[in-house]
Amino acid sequence: MTRYVGTVPVDKASHPRFATYRTGDWASHFIAEYGVLPNEGHKAWLIDQVSRILHGTPVVVGQARWTDGRKEDRIWLASPSPRYMQWRKSLRLSEYDEGVPPEA
Repeated sequence: MTRYVGTVPVDKASHPRFATYRTGDWASHFIAEYGVLPNEGHKAWLIDQVSRILHGTPVVVGQARWTDGRKEDRIWLASPSPRYMQWRKSLRLSEYDEGVPPEA
């Protein structure tokens, strides 16, 4: 029986696909990956994720692994950058909708 083993960090600089990615590439990646989500909460989440990327929040790449040898890249964002938090504060909104992440 195949079991999920875990996710290990990946060095983006040596990743065959992501080594050349810069801020705009990551924003575009998230839009391409999640831009077709039909739920308004998911769209708000996507806008927030792209805003975080554009304001310096680091993108993390990991590789999920299973006992049968299957591997899968997983991408997520690190804790929000100070620049993102300052930008968000500058909006002076009583509420900010971070949206709802899609289920994995």
